[in-house]
Amino acid sequence: MKKITLTFILLFSIASNAQEIIRNKKDNDLKLSSLPYYNYGKGLGITSPDSIFQFNIRFRIQNRVTYFDNEGQDPFYEGQVRRLRMRFDGFVGNPKFLYVLQISFGAGDVGSEKPGENLNVIRDAILYYRPNTHWQFGFGVTKLPGTRQTVNSSGAIQLTDRSINNFKFAVDRDFGFHFANLNESKEKFSYNFKGAITMGEGRNWATNNPNVPAIKDNNGLSYTGKIELLPLGTFKKDGHYFEGDILREPKPKLMVSGAYNLNQKARKTLGQTGDLLYEARDMSSVLLDAIAKYNGWAAMMTYMNRTADDPVTINPVDATLSKAVFTGYGMDYQLSYVFPSKYEVIGRYSTQKVADEISAYSPDTDQFSFGINKYIWEHALKLQSEFTYEKLDFANGTSADNWYVRFQIEVGI
Repeated sequence: MKKITLTFILLFSIASNAQEIIRNKKDNDLKLSSLPYYNYGKGLGITSPDSIFQFNIRFRIQNRVTYFDNEGQDPFYEGQVRRLRMRFDGFVGNPKFLYVLQISFGAGDVGSEKPGENLNVIRDAILYYRPNTHWQFGFGVTKLPGTRQTVNSSGAIQLTDRSINNFKFAVDRDFGFHFANLNESKEKFSYNFKGAITMGEGRNWATNNPNVPAIKDNNGLSYTGKIELLPLGTFKKDGHYFEGDILREPKPKLMVSGAYNLNQKARKTLGQTGDLLYEARDMSSVLLDAIAKYNGWAAMMTYMNRTADDPVTINPVDATLSKAVFTGYGMDYQLSYVFPSKYEVIGRYSTQKVADEISAYSPDTDQFSFGINKYIWEHALKLQSEFTYEKLDFANGTSADNWYVRFQIEVGI
């Protein structure tokens, strides 16, 4: 019994010392432009005695239950582990060489098994070289520099899911070269430049199904560029990386950004995600957003679009089958207030208009969401409730009304 007690004391001491080392070495903190997660805590970390290796482990879970009432269907309940993720990061040999690995296990993350395709277990697997506080270069798979809601972790958003426009128009994770130039100051005008040259196929791309015609065109790349402006200086504790003013900014803060993506010979309906097209298409996206916070109030506005010449593709074997690039535009408007008690109210309105060429494939959509949250430990431990109503307008003149009520618990380290 005495040996067991001593062992526990020793392990606790090692973990405590490792955490202290990580906290003291501020230069080793993973402040990277494409971090796909909210990072309020440090997780559990170990640094080797010679300080040439650092290993941090984190996890997060989203458990939810939802009641759906969709027009034309019987109402139903759904309970699931929406997200279950583990993340590892640190450095090897030198704090300038950093790595990030994130894997997912939830059914909503991994997706269903398809012939000739991989399960989407790997979300991030990238090595960074950071020569100084201004520059960083990465090689691997991680998020492209898209809108703020896209870049923010799904665990750092206020409502239980990102907007319908984020789902349809966002540029997602991709494999290739990622780079950023960061120029941030607390009180002065700040700006960041970010970019990526990637494969354009999304994460875990290894489809080798010869029956898919789009596979034949494999020499296109994706090019992404973004600029971020913070005219009033940076947010408190990198507050532009999470939604809601949970830290109650003492001074007004604002960030505006614009991004452009050109995906040449893309094979999927949504660029890096979606169903496989019958023929590759060039597509481009414009992504604009703004976020402001002050004294518990937070507001966010986003504009997103995607264009493509001849977006409809036809099955060369069966002309009755077709798939289309999702083209059109959408806008999101979001407003929230966090009370000193850490309760929050939030509302969001999203409107989505599809291009005329694909109106037969997808409806125009208007969505209204209202949520009440309770933050126990920032975004790392919170309770979320949400009511969402959406109206679908189809090309044939008909419409449909759907709504759902959801409760979700988020926990992570």
